[in-house]
Amino acid sequence: MNDIIIRRETKKDERAVEELTREAFWNVYKPGADEHYYVHMMRNHPDFIPELDYVIEHEGRIVAMIMYTKAWLEDETGYRKEIVSCGPICVAPEYQRQKLGKLLLETTFDIARKMGYDVNVNLGNPGNYVSRGFVSCKKKNVSFISGGNYPTALLVAELVPGALDGRAWTYIPSTAADCCEDAAAVEAFDADFPPKEKKWMPSQEEFYIYSHSSITR
Repeated sequence: MNDIIIRRETKKDERAVEELTREAFWNVYKPGADEHYYVHMMRNHPDFIPELDYVIEHEGRIVAMIMYTKAWLEDETGYRKEIVSCGPICVAPEYQRQKLGKLLLETTFDIARKMGYDVNVNLGNPGNYVSRGFVSCKKKNVSFISGGNYPTALLVAELVPGALDGRAWTYIPSTAADCCEDAAAVEAFDADFPPKEKKWMPSQEEFYIYSHSSITR
């Protein structure tokens, strides 16, 4: 695909991005989806990084997107380091496996480095990220709880090699996703979109396994 445009999201793109996000995530991690509501709310959260909010356009249609929030790593002395966390990132189903997600990550990684960020930590399916430079959090000594708990789905990418020097770090995510805990608000927002059937899919069990398991050795 040589005729794509990669660019910053604009105000006029917002609804199209939310529709894309809903379509890409529907029934993937749970029956239905709340990622489109998360995208809608994230834009007004103080941790949102608009400079890393990018879309890919093809023939006048938004077919892929990525957004970022700030996050933090804290060492055992209490020193806190500001980092980035990507997600959601999604590609329209019919455009998947054409390296558009890779292009979004490479483009935004370069911008994040120029902004002074040197680490990206993300929660996701390892199969979607390990080929993009992410490794297990255990390999970089980054845990969710000080002194332990290395979730299988917690992935780390050093944007600058050696940025994490081996000391023990605790990951502190943004609170931007907390909005999705309000199920009534999610349902009310989703009601403004065309009806879609909520159902169980095998990918939901896969996500459950990743999100409820940890690496201990």
